[in-house]
Order: sequence, then structure tokens, then C-alpha cells
Amino acid sequence: MKTIVKVICFVLLLVNGLGALYGGFLLMLDPSGTRMQMPLSYLEHSPFSNYLIPGIILFIVNGLFSFVTIMTILCKNVHFYWFVIIQGLLLSGWILVQIILLQIFYAPLHATFLIIGLCLIGCGLYQMKHK
Repeated sequence: MKTIVKVICFVLLLVNGLGALYGGFLLMLDPSGTRMQMPLSYLEHSPFSNYLIPGIILFIVNGLFSFVTIMTILCKNVHFYWFVIIQGLLLSGWILVQIILLQIFYAPLHATFLIIGLCLIGCGLYQMKHK
């Protein structure tokens, strides 16, 4: 069962990491949000005037850190579960803050990634308990 949970972690981290690197890169490349069909009006209730800073945060926190976490799994780091839990918390926090700041709930995207974050937390806790 522990191996199956590791595979689930790997897949969820890969989905999150690739999506965050892609989305973060596009937001950094075009801070107006045009390439991602995200109008600047979405940011009217946030502290940001464009998508540059959110893009950088997305790229690093959910993109790069997902791949760091994948590496802890592949390198058989005995404490990899902490990285999985932290990434799950970061992803869940990112989605919740995004919903609050943008005052928009886009169900397919937000719900999917919130579920992924919660699954990562659960998988990490499971691995911690069964180390």
C-alpha cells in the first residue's frame, strides 16, 4: 500500500508541477493575462495590478517545489512525506487565497486543485504514520 500511495503522490505532484510551471511561465511572460485569457479585472480585489508576482509565486511554490518533492520520493529520502504534506498545504493555501483575493470560484479548476492539495496532505500523513 505504501508504494501505491507513493505513486499517487508522484502523479499528483507531476500534474500540479507541470500545470504550475506552465501557468506561472505564461503569467510571467505576459503579465497582462491575455495569453491565459485572464483579464486584469480579476485582480481588482487583490493587491496586484498584473499577474507578474502571482506568476512568479505559482512557478516557484507550486511548480518548482512540486519537482523538488518528486525528487525526494525518487531519491528515497526517508522524510519525503514532510515535503508531500508541505506541498499539499501550499497548494491548498494557494487555491484558498486565490478564491478569496479574486472573489471568483471557478469550480473545475479550483475544486480539482484543492482536492489534489488535500490528497497530498492525506497521502503524506499516511506515509508518515506507516513509515
